[in-house]
Amino acid sequence: MRIIVVGNGMAGARLVSEVRARDKESKVTVFGAETWQPYNRVLLSNVLAGSSGPDQVRLLDPAWYGEHGVEAVLGTPVVQIDRETRTVIAEDGRRVPYDVLVLATGSRAIVPPIPGVERAIPFRTLDDCQAILAASRTSSKAVVIGGGLLGIEAARGLAGRGLPVTLLHLAGHLMERQLDAEAGLVLGETLAGLGVEIRTGVSAAEVLPEGVRLADGTLVEADLVVLACGVRPETELAAQAGLEVRRGVVVDDELRTDDPAIFAIGECAEHDGVVYGLVAPAWEQAAVVADVITGAAKDARYRGSRLVTRLKAKSVELAAMGETHLTEEHAEVVRFSHRARGTYRKLVIREGRLVGAILLGESAAVGTLTQLFDRGGPLPGDRAGLLFPGVSGAAVADSPVRMPDSAKVCQCNNVTKGQIRACWESGARDVTAVAAATRATTGCGTCRDAVEGIVGWLCEQEGVSA
Repeated sequence: MRIIVVGNGMAGARLVSEVRARDKESKVTVFGAETWQPYNRVLLSNVLAGSSGPDQVRLLDPAWYGEHGVEAVLGTPVVQIDRETRTVIAEDGRRVPYDVLVLATGSRAIVPPIPGVERAIPFRTLDDCQAILAASRTSSKAVVIGGGLLGIEAARGLAGRGLPVTLLHLAGHLMERQLDAEAGLVLGETLAGLGVEIRTGVSAAEVLPEGVRLADGTLVEADLVVLACGVRPETELAAQAGLEVRRGVVVDDELRTDDPAIFAIGECAEHDGVVYGLVAPAWEQAAVVADVITGAAKDARYRGSRLVTRLKAKSVELAAMGETHLTEEHAEVVRFSHRARGTYRKLVIREGRLVGAILLGESAAVGTLTQLFDRGGPLPGDRAGLLFPGVSGAAVADSPVRMPDSAKVCQCNNVTKGQIRACWESGARDVTAVAAATRATTGCGTCRDAVEGIVGWLCEQEGVSA
């Protein structure tokens, strides 16, 4: 079987590795528009902040392709799909036939149509990241346009390098899709304490050499302007081939398009009306497609994902999940706010089950609530104990002792405590070994402390050194 994967980002690279884990014989070719080996886009904010280098966010070792019989064509995008002959045509003119084609083309940065926008640098790829870093070395002030997840991470990263940063956001509060107004306010105050000036409810009208002019005529001075205005699914290739495209490339529960030989996964795919912009759904989709096309599990189906958003910015702890905007009219809402300490916690409960939560500021409740949200099981009656685990004898699910084996530790890779235990029992004695065996910690990285805690606890139980 000839399998072609178009896109070598987080979705495409995962699919290739999932296929090879199931099928050693099929011919696999992956095309990547970027010249880089596949890297973890989620951790680009760490590169921007200086806590990681490009090699530290790499997903696959360069030798992996040769060792696993995969042809990787990097820096060469596919420009056309000939469905009649089942052939893809690359930018360099090569034509490669396929039996199965998987689109993992991802998204592209949204660039607002304002005068002078070419002076700004988008924050989307590793090349963008390096361009921003190069410009920051000779800059005295920076402006980041866009107060979503990526914009906040970019602003925090630049501020951490000592550069004065102003974050501009069109909506009335930061991360308005994931957070309610009060959480957005507390987050803004936290960022202000870390050196990021926040301006919400403003619109950038022009990028000038001396900064950004707002719609009201105000000039925000800067010699470095970074764009984080969101992303748009990369669907042009699919649309030109005549596949059904709405917001993304439309797929069914097998992640198959309206052409039976073509699948789509990741940020370019639209499943049941939803386009997912996080890594965990892309990796879940990659596993399903690998099962289907290799025949490892022909009945594998993708049923959608329950999203947990984690902000990955130094000194800012934030997790948001589910329906965070519901009010008391439609759900039971439990809320605690302590703005002076940058703490905001909110539970949204419907029919006795957790359907949404916001946790801003350091909290031992994250593990417990993520598990309850993911499972959709009934909640205990002590709501305060959920927000403040350890109080009044409430259990702390983050504790390896109390955490059940079914508890999901790594959301990105769907790794449970039981799988980590089994891995440890097979000889893995540190986080690196566990990561190699299970992929835990290799997504957003926020589960690393939990994995270290479980491994350390297991080692203590057996009296061995971790």
